[in-house]
Amino acid sequence: MKKCRITRMITPIESYPNLAKTIGLKDLYFKREDLHPYGSHKGRSIPVMIDEYVAKGSKEFVISSSGNAALAAALYIRELNEQKNQIILTIFVGNHIAKHKLEKLKALEDENIRVLIKERPLQAATLAGQEGATSLRQSTDDTSLMGYEALARELSLTEGIGAVFIGTSSGTTAQALASYFSQHESPIQVHIVQTSACHPIADGIEIFDGAEEESLADAIVDRTAFRKSKLVPLVKKTGGNAWVATNDEIITAREMVLKNTGLDISTNSALSVVGAMQAVYRGWEIDGAVVCVTCGE
Repeated sequence: MKKCRITRMITPIESYPNLAKTIGLKDLYFKREDLHPYGSHKGRSIPVMIDEYVAKGSKEFVISSSGNAALAAALYIRELNEQKNQIILTIFVGNHIAKHKLEKLKALEDENIRVLIKERPLQAATLAGQEGATSLRQSTDDTSLMGYEALARELSLTEGIGAVFIGTSSGTTAQALASYFSQHESPIQVHIVQTSACHPIADGIEIFDGAEEESLADAIVDRTAFRKSKLVPLVKKTGGNAWVATNDEIITAREMVLKNTGLDISTNSALSVVGAMQAVYRGWEIDGAVVCVTCGE
């Protein structure tokens, strides 16, 4: 098996041999999307969507988000507004948003950016969209797929990768990766990882029969699974699979990562590690290095 050749990237890809050995892999890398300038892998897509719609005349945007996408939108729009633009962003969040995420968003509020807490944030965002604001809803807008092509290129140009594991909510990132790898005949498997609380896409590949529980990975919330019909066959085409992480597995993965790498990854980032661990346990055949995407908060 070839070793990975590290190419110039927006975010680094880092090797962790001790963690690989502990899990039972020959080579394991983290794609550090948590180090993206806009806070997470959402920073790949949200700015592209905003640019597309600003070019078409949009000046007001709305988003319903558990944190990462909203943070990317707020950071990017603040940058645009510093260049004398006057773009408005309304962020709707739910009552149960994590305190630290809410504090990050509130810190970005100004005369053009506001954060509103709603009982039904998606419904509020939909209504705002009907009233004229441009919705930044990645789960139903294929414009969002374009932004993740840069991530797919970075992974495909890194020699020796056999599989990518990524925590999945709407499936937008995974769909973009799998589509790109398939179109370019790149032999990289795409593995999606959902939670024991929310796993509609994973059930399209393998039914989860464990206990339902409120997950520690709070960014996996999309139960509608609009992209399921397209994503499931794409994942299978790459030779990948779907995995479901329990809270105990998330805790174990975070502890294992901290002990072997010194990194205190988020619960949502830990999903990718759980998926890799499950694949090893199941004896899933992977020809090459494994990449776990640390997606951010």
